[in-house]
Amino acid sequence: MIRAGIIGATGYAGGELVRLLLGHRNAEIKWFGSKSYIDKKYANVYRNMFQIVEDTCLDDNLSELADQVDVIFTATPQGYLASVLTEDILNRVKIVDLSADYRIKDVAVYEKWYQIEHKSPQLIQEAVYGLCEINREKVKVARLVANPGCYTTCSILTAYPLVKEGLIDTDTLIIDAKSGTSGAGRGAKVPNLFCEVNENIKAYGVASHRHTPEIEEQLTYAAGKEVLVNFTPHLVPMNRGILVTEYAKLKEGVSSETVRAAYEKYFAKEQFVRLLDEDDCPETKWVEGSNYVDVNFKIDERTGRVILMGALDNLVKGAAGQAVQNMNLLFGEDEAEGLKLVPMFP
Repeated sequence: MIRAGIIGATGYAGGELVRLLLGHRNAEIKWFGSKSYIDKKYANVYRNMFQIVEDTCLDDNLSELADQVDVIFTATPQGYLASVLTEDILNRVKIVDLSADYRIKDVAVYEKWYQIEHKSPQLIQEAVYGLCEINREKVKVARLVANPGCYTTCSILTAYPLVKEGLIDTDTLIIDAKSGTSGAGRGAKVPNLFCEVNENIKAYGVASHRHTPEIEEQLTYAAGKEVLVNFTPHLVPMNRGILVTEYAKLKEGVSSETVRAAYEKYFAKEQFVRLLDEDDCPETKWVEGSNYVDVNFKIDERTGRVILMGALDNLVKGAAGQAVQNMNLLFGEDEAEGLKLVPMFP
């Protein structure tokens, strides 16, 4: 039995981790960490856990927790884990971090985009970027896993086969992305109030969103050369979901058959990436509540561009589901254990 602790268990991603781990046959949650709700019953924070979880919320003492569990999930704001993680803790427990603290290898890039000082840069190089479909073997032997973000997971997986195979001109890659409001977290923020979000759609973080360097770094590894993208996120009035639409110029002579073959090469054996049938477009409602990413493409013969599309649930494959997937790899479990979730509809 894998003993798990969660720091940040009362945020949206933390709550989703609880839901998923409760359905895992070989995992047990030993620590519901929440600095905001210390000594309050977890089921009083999330009433869906009434008579399911009887535990009380504890603090965020990472060092104490490391002696009680096998893996710690940190669903915390940027900067928290970097400020408390030490070599001693990593020698005692595995960490799956849902923040961005260890996703970006260049500390200067991290500090520029997140506007905070990184407190443990000596651990960055060791961290494995936990996009399982790309780094599966590295995750298996890691101590510290940097769980990817929701926008980044969808954006990277949607473009990865074409970038890896050199089928597009990466200098022309543009990513248009849309997210439900849970992607912003559970904290009270005026822009996320019902009256601000309802009946509205807006772009934000234009040419400055902090997921941009994460996408660029991973696609740079895939391309074998520097990749810069235009990434524009949008907030839409729904609870869950990420939809990305990406545009790029195709290389000369690349056909629809070639593009589909590239997707099949990388994703045909993947449990959680579904390449849709021709002319079917990914929709968030068909992945909601699941760990699936749906992808597809369409070639515009008139312009010589390819339109790439992807959809996922930002709280599952975009956060907690991916974290459980990484845990399964770390401990030699079936990668899909606890994640065999049929998408919810309606």
